[in-house]
Amino acid sequence: MIFGNKKKTMKYENKETESPWLIAGLGNPGAKYEKSWHNVGFMALEILSQKYKIPINRIKFKGLFGRGSIGGSQVILLKPTTFMNLSGESVREAAAFFRIPKERIIILYDDLDIETGLIRIRQNGGPGTHNGMKSVVNCLSSEGFPRIRIGIGPLPEKWQLVDYVLSEIPADRQQECFEGLSAAARAVEIAVEKGIDLAMNRCNIRKKKVEKDKSDKDKADTGKIDKDKADTGNE
Repeated sequence: MIFGNKKKTMKYENKETESPWLIAGLGNPGAKYEKSWHNVGFMALEILSQKYKIPINRIKFKGLFGRGSIGGSQVILLKPTTFMNLSGESVREAAAFFRIPKERIIILYDDLDIETGLIRIRQNGGPGTHNGMKSVVNCLSSEGFPRIRIGIGPLPEKWQLVDYVLSEIPADRQQECFEGLSAAARAVEIAVEKGIDLAMNRCNIRKKKVEKDKSDKDKADTGKIDKDKADTGNE
């Protein structure tokens, strides 16, 4: 194993900038949960896996992982299989094995407080109410690692939180959800290639700006239709 031998491990220990990035997506294992809102962390990781041809199929660290590169940077893609509430155990084992500093660990996970289709990137901070993130913070004994929160909100009326996050993403919300997954994958690419700060600047788009962009597009489309009607009337 390239990263497992003593020589390579010592290289990462002495040259922090050469250590790989650990990209961990949070979710629950098994077919029962694979299409649920709570598994968007896994889904975003799969986009990276497919794009960069990094199979996530090696069993270790209480999870599944794959090793490859994104934009010239070495990465470890990790799916904890501990179930959500113990995700940190897997992240801790992988980070320790590869000697990865916390600044080069990126966690992808769902967030009900963010609208579906949007993401938010933070360099550090508390876990909020997310049990998977609570486990990661506890196991790493630190809040000082980057994370990408993938929006799955808002909570629909008459739904209990647990029932909703474990429910399958309905067909009429899948495209909207995929936009958030793609944004999260793109944010990872920018982060490992250019740094977290640039990823935050480019990808932390607030709802207000998204709505403004959509409004501007709608106005442009309406203006085009009106012009077409006017041109037709002049013929």
